Amino acid sequence: MSIFARVAGTGSYLPELRLTNQDLVERLAKNGLETSDEWIKTRSGISARHFAAENELTSDLAVKAAEAALSSAGITSEDLDLIILATSTPDHLGGFPSTACVVQDKLGAHTSCAAFDVQAVCAGFTYALAIADAFIRSGSYKKVLVIGAETFSRILNFQDRGTCVLFGDGAGAVVLEASNEAGILSTALHADGSQRDILCVPGRAGNGEVHGSPFMTMDGQAVFKLAVKVLEQVAHEALDKANLKPEQIDWLVPHQANIRIMEGTAKKMGMSMDKVIVTVHEHGNTSAASIPLALDSGVRSGQIKRGQHLLLEGVGGGFAWGAVAIKY
Repeated sequence: MSIFARVAGTGSYLPELRLTNQDLVERLAKNGLETSDEWIKTRSGISARHFAAENELTSDLAVKAAEAALSSAGITSEDLDLIILATSTPDHLGGFPSTACVVQDKLGAHTSCAAFDVQAVCAGFTYALAIADAFIRSGSYKKVLVIGAETFSRILNFQDRGTCVLFGDGAGAVVLEASNEAGILSTALHADGSQRDILCVPGRAGNGEVHGSPFMTMDGQAVFKLAVKVLEQVAHEALDKANLKPEQIDWLVPHQANIRIMEGTAKKMGMSMDKVIVTVHEHGNTSAASIPLALDSGVRSGQIKRGQHLLLEGVGGGFAWGAVAIKY
């Protein structure tokens, strides 16, 4: 009998501090940087973003989202076999201990629950889902918590208008459980390290100092062009593996980076924007957290219903990208 990984519950969390475009415009003006609400909205579709409080860590956001997902699934942290956390902004320099291990402790999960981080930037959640799916299908684990969590506000250069207005903080999570019913139908993952310089944090730590810039840098035009191209390709790949056609997808749940990228991808897929879950206007680009944030929003709003087919996809620095076809 085949084993599938089924989505049992979803959850999300956005920090309390919400900055509208106008709030950010006023903050940047104090640094001598000029922008406007219209400029930000026109280029990205973003109206607001959330920033973590000074004492709020990526693990804290992850725990809030995880607790909501566990509640949605009707289980507790003691039922978990594995925690996979996708993030580019871990609690600790060097990424260890892993933020997943911190979350395991904060949730009170037992020590037989394995935990590790995944780093694929904005594609991190699709990578983490694919890994969790493989573990469950193999019979290794029965209940897996998959989280995307970020505090990107801490790596933003507020002198760079091209990046600082686009990103925000947040977390989203899903509980996957072993099931005889179809759940995750297919996954497709790719990477192209030759494109690593168009979206990265170029600084390196050494001898107690940061060498190079500790802030994120991005070639916006290059990222846009590559993103639309590879998202269409990987979407078709995942659909082909699942024996589905674009018209059979009830909801496209894309990485919430930029409304123009989402519109471009939907157009190439021959899909109406009415079938795309869009939340970027409320929280901006939250990297690995954006897909589960959008997924949870769609579920809790009643748009996404059991039995529907979903296509999740994301692309980010690395360059890395992936897609996951799901029967919810």
